Amino acid sequence: MATQSTIEWTEQTWNPTTGCTKISPGCKHCYAEVMARRLKAMGAAGYQNGFHLALHPERLEQPLRRKKSTVYFVNSMSDLFHEDIPDEFLDRVFSVIRKTPQHTYQILTKRGDRLPQYFRDRDCPQNVWLGVSVEDRKYGVPRIDHLRQVDAHIRFLSVEPLLEDLGTLDLTDIHWVIVGGESGHKARPMREEWVANVKEQADAAGAAFFFKQWGGWGADGVKRHKKANGRTFKGRTWDAYPSVHPVL
Repeated sequence: MATQSTIEWTEQTWNPTTGCTKISPGCKHCYAEVMARRLKAMGAAGYQNGFHLALHPERLEQPLRRKKSTVYFVNSMSDLFHEDIPDEFLDRVFSVIRKTPQHTYQILTKRGDRLPQYFRDRDCPQNVWLGVSVEDRKYGVPRIDHLRQVDAHIRFLSVEPLLEDLGTLDLTDIHWVIVGGESGHKARPMREEWVANVKEQADAAGAAFFFKQWGGWGADGVKRHKKANGRTFKGRTWDAYPSVHPVL
C-alpha cells in the first residue's frame, strides 16, 4: 500500500517499482538502499531481493483506491526513470496518474537524460511535478537542462545532498528548488555559503525555495544528529512551494 511519508515536502509515497543502481556521487549513501535492507530483513513484501530493481504491477492501482486529494512522492524507494524500467511500464504508471486528477504526483529522477526521450511523443500530465536531483556540478547540474526540455506543469530541483558549491545556475522555467544536507553517520558536510548561493539564484529566478534539512552537519560545521541541526537557515524556516500547489 501507499504509505504516509516523513519527507517534509510530501504527504504519501507510492512505489510501483523498488530498487535502483548507483550512477553519481549523490547515490553513495543512499537512504533507500539502507531502508530496503531493513525491510528485507523484516520480510516486508516487495523487498525479497533487497535493493535490486523490481517492478510491482500489483501496486499500480493503489492511488485509484484513494478519493481524498493526496500529494504522492512517486518511487521514494527507486528511480522511476531507471534505464531498466520499460517504457511500457512507465505508460501504465502515467495512465494511473491521468485517471486520478485529484492527486498530485512528485516524480524525482537522477536519470534526467531519459526525460526528454520518454516525453518526446507523450504529454506530461498536469498533476505531475517533475524533478531532478542536483548534488554537484559534474553530474547534477546538467540534469537541469534535460528537465527543462519537458513541458511539465511544475519543474523542480532536489538539491540534496548538496555536496559542493554549484556555481552559476540557469534556473529559467524552474518553479521549485529544495535544498538539503546529507544525513546518516557517514554524512558529508554541507556549507552555509553553498546553500546561500542556491537560494539567491532561486530568488532571482522567481523559484520557490524550500530548505529541507542540514542533515548530519550543522551550519557551524559540527557533526551531530540531524534533529539537533534542525531545518532553519539564516535564522528562519523556508517552506515555500510553487505558486500553484495543493495544500499539504
